[in-house]
Amino acid sequence: MQKGLCYAALTIAVVVFVCFLADLLMGLAGSPNLAPFHYANMTIDIVFVVCSLILGILSWFTLREQV
Repeated sequence: MQKGLCYAALTIAVVVFVCFLADLLMGLAGSPNLAPFHYANMTIDIVFVVCSLILGILSWFTLREQV
């Protein structure tokens, strides 16, 4: 069960990272209409990218500890 939770957290972290990074990059590139969330707020994009990286790192290390 613990490995399943680690895989779920890692998957969620990757999905959130990709969505918000794409929103940030498309908004900065000058195409906010192509961004997933239409580049609503740059600060929120950065916060979610950083938080998803932290969640991914924590779930990866926890997964590696379970042998």
